[in-house]
Amino acid sequence: MDSINNENTLYILMISTHGLIRGNNMELGRDADTGGQITYVVELMRALARHREIGQVDLLTRLIEDPALSPDYSQPVEEIGDGARILRLPFGPSHYVRKELLWPHLDQLADRSLHFLRQQGRLPDLIHTHYADAGYVGQQLSQLLGIPQVHTGHSLGRPKQLHLLASGRKKQAIDRQFNFERRITIEEDLLVNVAMVITSTRQEVTEQYGMYHNHASGRFVVIPPGTDIARFSPPGRRKINANVVHMVDKFLSDPVKPMILAICRPAIHKNLKGLINAYGSNPALQEKANLVIVAGNRDDIRELDEASQKVLRELLLDIDHFDIWGKVAIPKHHSAEDIPELYRLAARRRGVFVNPALTEPFGLTLIEAAASGLPFVATEDGGPQDIVANCCNGLLVNPLDPAAIASALDSVLSDKQQWRLWAKNGVTGTRRHYSWDAHVSKYVREVRRLLRRDRKRMRRQIAFTMQDGKSPMPLARKALISDIDNTLIGNRKGLLQLVDWLKNHTGSIVFGIATGRSLESAVSVLKNARVPIPNVLITSVGSEINYSYKLQPDIGWANRIAHLWRREALEQVLSEIPGLTLQPVENQRKFKLSYNVAPEQMPSLHDLCQLLQEHHLHARLIYSHEEFLDVLPVRASKGHAIRYLAYKWGLPLENFLVAGDSGNDKEMLLGDTLGIVVGNYGAELEQLRGMERIYFAQGHHADGILEGLAHYGWRSMDS
Repeated sequence: MDSINNENTLYILMISTHGLIRGNNMELGRDADTGGQITYVVELMRALARHREIGQVDLLTRLIEDPALSPDYSQPVEEIGDGARILRLPFGPSHYVRKELLWPHLDQLADRSLHFLRQQGRLPDLIHTHYADAGYVGQQLSQLLGIPQVHTGHSLGRPKQLHLLASGRKKQAIDRQFNFERRITIEEDLLVNVAMVITSTRQEVTEQYGMYHNHASGRFVVIPPGTDIARFSPPGRRKINANVVHMVDKFLSDPVKPMILAICRPAIHKNLKGLINAYGSNPALQEKANLVIVAGNRDDIRELDEASQKVLRELLLDIDHFDIWGKVAIPKHHSAEDIPELYRLAARRRGVFVNPALTEPFGLTLIEAAASGLPFVATEDGGPQDIVANCCNGLLVNPLDPAAIASALDSVLSDKQQWRLWAKNGVTGTRRHYSWDAHVSKYVREVRRLLRRDRKRMRRQIAFTMQDGKSPMPLARKALISDIDNTLIGNRKGLLQLVDWLKNHTGSIVFGIATGRSLESAVSVLKNARVPIPNVLITSVGSEINYSYKLQPDIGWANRIAHLWRREALEQVLSEIPGLTLQPVENQRKFKLSYNVAPEQMPSLHDLCQLLQEHHLHARLIYSHEEFLDVLPVRASKGHAIRYLAYKWGLPLENFLVAGDSGNDKEMLLGDTLGIVVGNYGAELEQLRGMERIYFAQGHHADGILEGLAHYGWRSMDS
C-alpha cells in the first residue's frame, strides 16, 4: 500500500490477539473476551488513521475458521478505510477458544508475524500491544526487529487476582482458570522492556501498576480513552428505536419506571452477582426502578463457554432467589448499534448506569453513558475515579458492599435536580476530556518524542544495524554466519576488510556468529577483536540465540529446544559416570551441560546414549578434541539454529553462507546452505571436499571468508 511506503508518515502496528474483532457490527458481549478492549482498539485504529502524521495503522489479530462464527473472522485482510486495516494470522486451533487457552500458541504468532512483516517492504515505526498476551508477542517482535513497543494493559493480573480472592474465590481455582502466574510474569517483563505504557488514569499507574515489582520503570503516560461522540449523545427529541424498547420492556411488569442499566460481559470480575444482591435485598429500590442487565449475547446458556455459563446461571438463580421477576430485564441479544439506544432509553426514563466491577482499568462504558446524558454509579477501583473527577456526573462505591451499591443507586434516582446537573456535566465533560481527537493528538506527540529518543539511542550503538536503528533481519536478502575461533578471528588485516564489507552491506546482509563459546565469552572476544556486535549470535553450541546490541534472547528458540530437556536429571545420571568432570559454573548454561573428559575412562558415546535411554532421558552429546563433552537438548545445535533462523525470518537456506574450520562446524556446513571451509581447517573436514555447495578456501581465517564471498559472487553484490 502507498501509505505504508510513505516514509514521511508513521506506520503503526497494533496487536490484539484474543476475542472477536471486525470493523463493523462488533459482537460485543458475545463472551468474556469480546468487550471494551475490542471497541477501544478498533476505534483507536480509525482515529489514528485520520491523523495527518499517520500513514498506516494495522491491527494484527487472530484468524479464526469456525463454522459457529461469521466468516468475517477468517478473512486475512479487512480494509477499514484509508490507511487502516485489520490483519488476521492463523495460530493455535482453527476454531475459537478463550484467551487463556491461546498462551501456548503465542510463539507461533510471533513467527508468523515476522513472515508477514518481511513481505511489507517497510517495517513499522511502532508496535502497540493490548493486554498481556499481545504484549508477549509484541515484546518478541520489538526485541527481534529493534522497533519500540508501546503497551496498554486494559486489565491487569495482580489486581484482578486480588479482587477475585477478596470475593471468596479459591486461589487454585482462579489460577487454573485465568493462568495468572504466566500472565503476571509477562506483565512484570513488559514493565522492564517496553518503551512506553499507556494508561487511562493516574490511579491505574499508582495503585494498579503499583502492585508490580517493576512499577518504578518511569515509562507511564496517561492518555484518557476516547469515545465516538457522534454515536453517543443525549436522547433529545429523537425517538428511541422500537426494537430496543421492546427488547427491554417485554421483561418488565411496569416498564415506565426509571432504569438501572448495566452493560458488560458475562465475566465474574464484572460483579453482576453483587449488583443482583444489592437490588434484590432492597425492596425500596425495586419499587423505584427496574434493573436492566445487558450481559452479552446468547441463544442457549448451555452453549456458552464454561465461565460465562457459570455467571449467567448464578444470575438467573439469584433473580429467582430474590423473586424479582418482572423487575429485571436480561435481553438475550443485542447489536453494537443497540448500545447507544440503550443509554438513551435509560436517560429518557431518568435512570442510572451502573458498573459494579471488582476493578475497572478503563471505564469505557462510563464514558459512553456520560456522553449520552446518563449519570452513573461505579466501582471506586480504577478508571472511574478520573472520570468522576473530570465529568462530575456520578458516585463511586465499594464493589464488595451490596448495601453501598444500593444506597448510591437510590441517591442518584431520588434527587431530580442533582440528576439533571449530572446528566449535563457528563455530556460537557466527555466532549472536553474524552474525544478521540484529543486522545490521538496526545498519543502522536508522545510517540514522536519516544521515536526521537529511541533513534538517538540507536545511533550510539555499534551493532550492524540499519540507518533507522531497526534490525536488518526481516528485510535482508542474505546471511553470513561464521564460527569465531580460527575462522573469523586470527588474521587482523583480513578481519578489518571483512568488517568494512559488512558495514557497506548493512540492511541487505545479516551477519551472525555460531560458536561453542558462551554468550558472554563470545561478546568479550568480539570486542577485543574490535568486531561490532553481530545481528545474531548463536552461542553455547547452538543452545542459545541472541540478537544485536541488546543481546536479546530468542524466546521462541528457547521454548523450542526445551522439548524433552530434563537438565537436573541428566546431571544426576552423568555424575556417576567415570571420566566426566563438570566444567566450571561459567561454562554451564540453562540448555547445556559441559564436561571435561578423561578419554581412557569415559564410556563410548554409544554406551552413554544407551544409558540415557534407560533412564528415559533425551539429549544430544557433542564430543570434541577428545577432551570436552557438551550435553544439549535434542533439538539444539548450530545447524538446527541456522535452519530455525531461516524458517523464522523467511530467508531461504540457500541464501545462508556459513564459514567454519572444524568438526564442530560440520553440521551447519551441510545441506542447502552455502559453505566456506577456511584454509586453516581441521583434518576432520577433509571428507567434505568435493561437495557441490562447500568451497575450500586457500586463505586462512577472515581471508578465507573473503575468498569464499568472492567465489559465490557476494563481494561484488550491490550495497
